[in-house]
Amino acid sequence: MLELFQNHIKTRFSFLETGRVLVAISGGLDSVVLANLCHQSKFNFALAHCNFNLRGSESDADEEFVLQLAEALDLEVFVESFDTTAYAEEHKLSIQMAARELRYDWFQELSEQLHFDFIVTAHHADDNLETFLINLTRGTGLDGLTGIPEINDKIVRPLLSFSRQSIEAYAAENDIKWRNDSSNASTKYLRNKLRHEVIPVLKDINKNLLQNFQTTLDNLNDTADIVEESVNAVLKRAIISMDHSEIRFKVAEFKKLNNPKAYLHEFLKDYGFSEWYDVLNLLDAQSGKQVFSSSYRLLKDRDILILTELTSEINNQSISIAKKDAKMTLPIGILSFEEVSKIENTHSNIIYVDESKIKFPLAVRKWQEGDYFFPLGMKGKKKLSKYFKDEKLSLIDKENTWLLCSEEAILWVIGKRADDRFKVTENTKQIIKFEII
Repeated sequence: MLELFQNHIKTRFSFLETGRVLVAISGGLDSVVLANLCHQSKFNFALAHCNFNLRGSESDADEEFVLQLAEALDLEVFVESFDTTAYAEEHKLSIQMAARELRYDWFQELSEQLHFDFIVTAHHADDNLETFLINLTRGTGLDGLTGIPEINDKIVRPLLSFSRQSIEAYAAENDIKWRNDSSNASTKYLRNKLRHEVIPVLKDINKNLLQNFQTTLDNLNDTADIVEESVNAVLKRAIISMDHSEIRFKVAEFKKLNNPKAYLHEFLKDYGFSEWYDVLNLLDAQSGKQVFSSSYRLLKDRDILILTELTSEINNQSISIAKKDAKMTLPIGILSFEEVSKIENTHSNIIYVDESKIKFPLAVRKWQEGDYFFPLGMKGKKKLSKYFKDEKLSLIDKENTWLLCSEEAILWVIGKRADDRFKVTENTKQIIKFEII
């Protein structure tokens, strides 16, 4: 296996031979064999072990074993102890998911602080099959059936093409000792149930199960590439605009497709949506109809779909601005003001007002139903709701509208329109310039 491993590294992971590597080690068979293979291959690497404190003295014994192994191989070793149960309860996660989060977050932290180029884990072909079957039983899209990636950012899995059987054989041939995790024998976890009760039956039916499974994965990944290419082509046509706060899609581009639900799923699956027929129905819904995930909202607004993140509700209390402030950070940007001698650069994000007509402290607040102002250049007042309708603002735009007020009067619909009552005239002695960035 050592020769096969080294050839595999030269062919697919030659960067591991020259980089600084952090090897994740539990003390179990797979990770101990991986550490041995990396040592035999003369990698520049250190070990990282997580003590999840889930099995009492057994967890502590695993940690001691890893420390002794590091000493025997003359390797640097990092150990971190976690209260996994408390973390799982606090974040409402299963123990397995909590351990996974804690493990990978710590590996990334170590990698960044100590400048490791890569994090190497001991996932192998049987792990890949187990993950595939888990996703299959829970219901998944194509992504869930393409297997564990060999390379995912800095995480590298060089044993994915090797079976558990070959790893066991290598350990036996080289008299390698390891720790057995007693929890791996329990079938209360789905992965263990598949490992002990389902996969042995499949292997008995087909001796070439893992090889055939790898062929299937290769075919599925080829298909995934085709799907990604098609999705990207549609995205290019469908996306109107994209920034830090929202993405806007043309409804018409989805309605041209034979299977718009499939494309909507590909576009939106990473945003937590799950009710795909509700999402599909937005294409023909009335303006204002919305679908929510746990953290995002998809809104139908006339002939577009708008995707925005759900944010905590900002209270409607006014933000007070004193004359001495000069600059203030608001939810929509930085508001600054200064005295100037003349009007120069005019822009929707800049207004000029007669200082004598305003009274500090000013206030910034969200707009409310019933608000009105006197739009600059017009005679008479106008309700903001009517102004928004005339300007064809979307529901999202309205929600993100803030007002600059002097006492009860609206001085500026920020970033949109100033109020005529505060404009600079030939009688103005002092001018204040307001700008929102």
